[in-house]
Amino acid sequence: MTVSICTLAHGRDAHLVNLVHGLNAQEHQPDELVIGVMQEARYDLPATGFPIRQITLGATGVKLATARNAAAHAARGEHLLFLDVDCIPDPAFVADYARQLDAVDALLMGEVLYLAAGATEHGLDFDRFRVDGVKHSERSGPPAEPLGECTDYRCFWSLNFAIRRATYLRIGGFDEGYVGYGGEDTDFGRIVRTAGIAFKWCRGARAFHQYHPHHMPPVHHIDSVIANATRFRDKWGHFTMEHWLRAFTLMGLVELRDGELVQVRQVSDDDLALTRQQSHQPYASSATVLALLEARAPAIAAA
Repeated sequence: MTVSICTLAHGRDAHLVNLVHGLNAQEHQPDELVIGVMQEARYDLPATGFPIRQITLGATGVKLATARNAAAHAARGEHLLFLDVDCIPDPAFVADYARQLDAVDALLMGEVLYLAAGATEHGLDFDRFRVDGVKHSERSGPPAEPLGECTDYRCFWSLNFAIRRATYLRIGGFDEGYVGYGGEDTDFGRIVRTAGIAFKWCRGARAFHQYHPHHMPPVHHIDSVIANATRFRDKWGHFTMEHWLRAFTLMGLVELRDGELVQVRQVSDDDLALTRQQSHQPYASSATVLALLEARAPAIAAA
């Protein structure tokens, strides 16, 4: 079957170039790369043995869900392999996903290893990436078998996943009512689960996440997290992103008043310092920050 790689991009030129180099190194070449370009300018990218189609969506106000759906609708492959712009596919990435999607109509989620700052300065060295890449402590490891069952839709993560195009279009793709950061992945997982489509962890289909500074929990996106958690509640009957909301509550940023999430103060420099990923860390950890906040909570309550 034919394979389309789908990604979204806004800035991150060097990251996208590395993604394309990773696709050029594939054991099984994709049939195309489709880029949802969330800016006015198209990208100047390396030559490839497969077509690259850049779908220009404009510079402002483009929703992540809208861009993903646009890439999926523009794709011509029977299999859709979604990869974030800051990821580099392992040489077996396409072959691993294509083999499994040929056999099973399911939502597949491949492996992700995180690279430290500077890991790509001297080009792509996949052997070194496999040794130095770090698994996220808050994500499930690869299954023992080629495919493993995932029983919790909240585990869905759009960073690296694959699905048959016909299935994606049948369920309607991502809900474009989510604006900004947070919520749309969990909503998509719920849509997939409600539609009766199997969730599978995939052994292999590995991607290497390129370093960039980040905040976890994402205090820099607190407005959209609150709005999108509320949209999820209105749609499904309960809030999502509960761990982030718990952290925001312990930080004194958010309160639940009459069943509604309310931001009670602005994010401060101290909040940003607490949640900021350090340069020696390959990824930011919400669990680490939340554990620190939970440990502090009794002392604060007693003061």
